[in-house]
Amino acid sequence: MRWNGRLAISRCHPRPSYKTTLAILSREAYSATGKKAALFPCCPRDSRLSKNRTVRPSKQLDEPEMEARGSSRGGGAAAGKMTMRVLLLSVLLMATASRSRAQLQVGFYDTLCPAAEIIVQEEVSKAVSGNPGVAASLVRLHFHDCFVRGCDASVLVDSTPGNTAEKDAQPNTSLRGFDVIDSAKTRLEQACFGVVSCADVLAFAARDALALVGGNAYQVPAGRRDGNVSSAQETNGNLPPPSASVSQLNQIFGSKGLSQAEMVTLSGAHTIGNAHCSSFSNRLYSYGPNAGGQDPSMDPSYLAALTQQCPQQPAAGSAATVAMDPVTPTAFDTNYYANVVANRGLLTSDQALLADPTTAAQVVGYTNSPDSFQADFAAAMIKMGGIGVLTGNSGTIRTNCRVVS
Repeated sequence: MRWNGRLAISRCHPRPSYKTTLAILSREAYSATGKKAALFPCCPRDSRLSKNRTVRPSKQLDEPEMEARGSSRGGGAAAGKMTMRVLLLSVLLMATASRSRAQLQVGFYDTLCPAAEIIVQEEVSKAVSGNPGVAASLVRLHFHDCFVRGCDASVLVDSTPGNTAEKDAQPNTSLRGFDVIDSAKTRLEQACFGVVSCADVLAFAARDALALVGGNAYQVPAGRRDGNVSSAQETNGNLPPPSASVSQLNQIFGSKGLSQAEMVTLSGAHTIGNAHCSSFSNRLYSYGPNAGGQDPSMDPSYLAALTQQCPQQPAAGSAATVAMDPVTPTAFDTNYYANVVANRGLLTSDQALLADPTTAAQVVGYTNSPDSFQADFAAAMIKMGGIGVLTGNSGTIRTNCRVVS
């Protein structure tokens, strides 16, 4: 590509990149020698540009012409130069705004790394076939990543002597599935070194995990880049606690751009996986104003079964877990909502969805419309996967998901 008062084009781009814009502004937009410069050669999508075809703007003004026009309007040369400066500043601002709105896209790796999604799917399939519980772990891992700093794979980073990373924050100590991401990433680096981000691997893995246990398969827009920061402190206030009310859930989900309806939908992820006894033991042994009773909203037979699985005085070092859905614990279905309607929601935040009149109707509706739930859940996962993403020149591509580049 050469600059000589005109632009020789070998490939058609609908708009110049951010870096190209800066180069134009600094080198070619306004030449002190009076040479003309083509700021933005336009390439319509249906155009057929031959190699080195020259694209000229319809009309350009060199410095003498600008000064003449400025003088004719009473502004002189200074007015002409000021007009050009304003124009160039506007161009730069538009380019910057365009860059900040960079979008994820389906098929992002079709050319860059054609086997990317296949490799991830194979590794997830291998893991889930050996342990169906891995599916819930991968979905939860993606959720916890996106809700802290956005979907930037910061949850995958290991702590160092000088930094406690997200994964070691109290809400994340029970996260699993890191080894599946590591396996997929190792293969991806062998196939396409430094191309596929850890954040995209995590988004693909969550989708594939759901599909393997009965969820709808959906297309994942990709192009995320990885973050360079992971701090345990940033989990505070960003992840919903198991004791959350609907109001608290709305506040946390709303801060991520998700609606109440999407919050209820994404809560359906609790139809698979397990919960530690410690996350709901207050409902069994220390409920109410005196912290000494049992939650009266819980189905009595369910409560009795839970007290057997989670004794009030657990054995030392016990980390007992209970299936979130005791009926079909490894199937992604609507039994979660049926359980909530039957007062068998495991967590306080689960049962709260029925107790609150603004969410109860949606909970009941999903029990009778599994297809609607599956479609809504896929759409909500796609939206969640776009929270706070880094794209373009932001962030990095880690070759090891556990280590910040």
